[in-house]
Amino acid sequence: MIDITLQNFEADLIQASMQQPVLLDIWAPWCGPCRTLGPMLEKLETEYAGRFTLAKLNSDDQPEIAGQLSQAFGVRSIPFCVMFHQGQPVDGFVGALPEAQIRQFLDKHVPSTDALEAEQETEEAEALAADGDTGAALDKLQHAVAIDPGNDAVRCDYVKLLIENGLVEQARSAYEPVASKALVDARIAALGHWLAACEKAPTARSEAALAAALQANKRDFDARFELAQTHFAAGRFTQAMDELLEIVMRDKAWSEELARKTYVAILEVMAKPAPKPAAAEAKGTLEVTGKTAAVPADPVIDQYRRKLSMALF
Repeated sequence: MIDITLQNFEADLIQASMQQPVLLDIWAPWCGPCRTLGPMLEKLETEYAGRFTLAKLNSDDQPEIAGQLSQAFGVRSIPFCVMFHQGQPVDGFVGALPEAQIRQFLDKHVPSTDALEAEQETEEAEALAADGDTGAALDKLQHAVAIDPGNDAVRCDYVKLLIENGLVEQARSAYEPVASKALVDARIAALGHWLAACEKAPTARSEAALAAALQANKRDFDARFELAQTHFAAGRFTQAMDELLEIVMRDKAWSEELARKTYVAILEVMAKPAPKPAAAEAKGTLEVTGKTAAVPADPVIDQYRRKLSMALF
């Protein structure tokens, strides 16, 4: 449990919530229901064993913060609890609710023990992969998927690493449980296109044969797409996009826009994940919403996005 002031608001509440959920209890010494709710929240913080942090704010001592949050949520009474996640106030409740209702509230926002374990395994896998120990990294990610199968981000990390290491059949098996989400999740869709290219590559014509086919007929889109898939499977991403762009410029709608969709998938595969936020220094200023971590610009990705935009319009 931590006490929130104007000085540590940014570091201990906003930035801390980027790492795990933080429940802010706004209370006052004269408030009877607050004295009932406070000990219950402290007990739950202990029982949830680090799955969320309890922060407390004395509204008499910190009227600026309490007033801004009350105005944001349209609440004029205490106790008033606000859940912060990823630097944002996302939900709240008013009054000394029964413990069962508070547990229901927490379970909507607090990760399960399995999810926490999977996250830890994923972080360790990233470090192992960075050190070149791919086998150990894959083992960690496989275990993370097994204990938290509903975590699509972890599953995608696993599928990506399998593809990068040529383990296409295993990647397909790991991918299938989320394949139906490709229409609504860009990363899942991108991995699906990458897998399709890797599965096609072993039976594709040679690059020389494909080049000859294109020399004979520049509008042989089947040959050009086959060449693009060969490049994609081999990790030659820009060469793949160059071939796909030729199709888009000549026939945007070819094969239900397959060239454009594959091009977009390659951009997604190339994109780096957002960096994890660093701990902020206390500045004594109040910002109810946190700063979004910026992804460093990739000039190659930006260039190929512009090329596609120009081809489409």
